[in-house]
Amino acid sequence: MKKNILNHDLKKIRKSLLNNIITAAYSAGASSAHIGGALSMIDIINIIFSKFINLSPVNIKEIDRDYFILSKGHACLAYYSILAEKGFFDKEELKRFEKNDSPLLGHPVLNKKFGIDFSTGSLGIGISIAVGLAIGLKKKKSKNHVYVVLGDGECNEGSVWESFMSASNFKLNNLTVVIDHNKFQQTGSNEEILDTLSLHEKMNSFGFHTIEINGHDLNELETAFRKDPANQPKCIIANTIKGKYLSFAENNNKFHHAILTKTLYDQAVNEIRELE
Repeated sequence: MKKNILNHDLKKIRKSLLNNIITAAYSAGASSAHIGGALSMIDIINIIFSKFINLSPVNIKEIDRDYFILSKGHACLAYYSILAEKGFFDKEELKRFEKNDSPLLGHPVLNKKFGIDFSTGSLGIGISIAVGLAIGLKKKKSKNHVYVVLGDGECNEGSVWESFMSASNFKLNNLTVVIDHNKFQQTGSNEEILDTLSLHEKMNSFGFHTIEINGHDLNELETAFRKDPANQPKCIIANTIKGKYLSFAENNNKFHHAILTKTLYDQAVNEIRELE
């Protein structure tokens, strides 16, 4: 477990992550940067990488260590932003996001040098990889942990629930599943498209130790991650806001795909500067 980092420091990291995201999104020009879903998970990934996961540029090529998998791969800007903060690559690389010959594509692609362990993007793939990886670590009697972040819209995929059943069956207490529950997906609200109803009840019934929290409250996030169920996989349902921290993007589903214009970029810079 990582050394203690105060909330004041986590808030500074949050602002850095926000600036990283808008820099990359604006630099991408007409490319879709999926900033809405990246912003909703920003506090989740901040807590994981700042306080819990044993992953660094030093141990990235080792096998016996912790792992992070972004199953909702389209939200990769949050992932790239924290990897840049953790020194896997220079922040200047963020300005090449989605450009020719850039290693930072619109979905994560395996690149150990840049801290990316697995290629994801097809929804339901990341959680499947995470379960297999957690099984492997248990068989090796490793004490390390697998963290995986899913979207709530992604939970429409059948492979997700097959993976959940397997995680429970194999008693994967070395697996933490985080569902970024922002209530939207690509073309509308979850309620309009395919309502999953109570994720909390479903995850409990699938054999998970389930905790539901405010996904932007750093204290609640840390407490949830510190829970250590003895013989179960853990699921954190993080209630979040799509487009969080940018007024023009919050709960505005067009920012699943919408680009950052110069006007919006300047507004975002100012709003981030004013954050606590």
